[in-house]
Amino acid sequence: MIEIPRDSIQARRAFLARLGAGVAGAGLLHALGSSRAFALPARGAKAKHCIFLFMNGGPSQMDLFDYKPELQRRHGQTMRVEQRRGVFAEAMILGSQRKFARHGELGQWCSDALPRIATHMDELCVIKSLYADSFAHGTALLQMNSGQVVPGHPALGAWLLHGIGSTNDDLPGFVVMHDPRGGPISGPANWSAGYMPAKYQGTLLRASGEPMLDLSSAPNGSARTRMTRAMEREQIELVRALDRRHLTERPNDSDLEAREASYGLAFRLGDSAREALDLSKESARTRELYALDAQKSEHPLSLGPAPFGRQCLVARRLIERGVRFVQIYHGGGHMQQTWDAHLGVEENLALHAPEIDQPIAGLLTDLKERGLLDETLVVWGGEFGRMAVAQGASKFQTACVDGRDHNPKAFTMWLAGAGVKPGPVGETDELGSEAVVERRPVRDLHATILKLMGLDHETLTWRFAGLDRKLVGVMETHVIEHVLA
Repeated sequence: MIEIPRDSIQARRAFLARLGAGVAGAGLLHALGSSRAFALPARGAKAKHCIFLFMNGGPSQMDLFDYKPELQRRHGQTMRVEQRRGVFAEAMILGSQRKFARHGELGQWCSDALPRIATHMDELCVIKSLYADSFAHGTALLQMNSGQVVPGHPALGAWLLHGIGSTNDDLPGFVVMHDPRGGPISGPANWSAGYMPAKYQGTLLRASGEPMLDLSSAPNGSARTRMTRAMEREQIELVRALDRRHLTERPNDSDLEAREASYGLAFRLGDSAREALDLSKESARTRELYALDAQKSEHPLSLGPAPFGRQCLVARRLIERGVRFVQIYHGGGHMQQTWDAHLGVEENLALHAPEIDQPIAGLLTDLKERGLLDETLVVWGGEFGRMAVAQGASKFQTACVDGRDHNPKAFTMWLAGAGVKPGPVGETDELGSEAVVERRPVRDLHATILKLMGLDHETLTWRFAGLDRKLVGVMETHVIEHVLA
């Protein structure tokens, strides 16, 4: 048997790689899309960054932004509802106990559950007519985050990194923060890179303790055992050199490429992440804006506004330093620890609304005062909404006289900031239970977010398994034009 010299094998691989690049140059952009030099231009876009405030569990639209007088008038009557797909039952209509008022020049409705956010209603585009495909948290979360109800698809943040790249090589382009009580039920699939290279996945910042693990070298060790920065650099360069040698034999291993790149990022993060996450030099007014020193309520599940406020402030500092997409989950664990109001909507609102009200109002004020709101898209919402009826006893429900079950047929989200036209969009029926005017699926919301970030939902694709994949999938999708300024 004739043995082919090793260098000939490498030369042949290099030739084939160049040939492939000539035939399908898009592969080069796929491989280098996180670099500013190869970022696709965001033509006409005002938004350079996005902060997604995710209310994990599904906030109740008819108790927050979707005022329904008929719901109050018909409180106690019964109606037929679809509790889960194809499962119908009679249930009691549950009126809201919140007091609503119109706010600002636009006269948009907001309940007394969110008095501070209410002062910003003239900055918000409130979409009241969204619908999702799933009654279950796990799949609805995946759809809101990745466009599909099954795991394995890239998250919104990954698509943005693919489309317009990162602007800071010393920080991750896609950052995720959890509620200290826990993360979303379907886990890391919500910030996954899916079938894209691993470098596009979200970086999780921990809610307590060290935000990122292993940034310090043996912080509790002695001076003799602790590594210096020069020693860390030498170690990383050695590992990267070994990885690069390994990669020459496996040129299409995206996980290996991402791992090799992550060593350098990890080294730089040792300084850049500490600086970005250090709130000690923020002013007293900033601390007040974000409620960093506020006390929590006496409710045993309450965290108060300070943890979420810190995360909102960190989000501002991250986008200020060029991070492309920051997603903060509020609500973690199960039932009343999230916005999942099965066990009582009033208790749920009393627990969670004060935790977000001042921090979000403070974030909007801070972004505006710093001129960052003109280039930052802020998105607020959850995976679905709530029912117009009281939680009842059934195969799917635990009896509760003032709880609300899941409702994917109607929910509210709002957008603010760069490129957004404030005002209401769409309507639900007279009880707030189903979207009826300007009825829009989740994929239309995604197309609109991409548009605001300067991307076209039809042309933003990734070739995988013989198909040009899209965030919005294969069904007909339309940008919500009323959202655009």
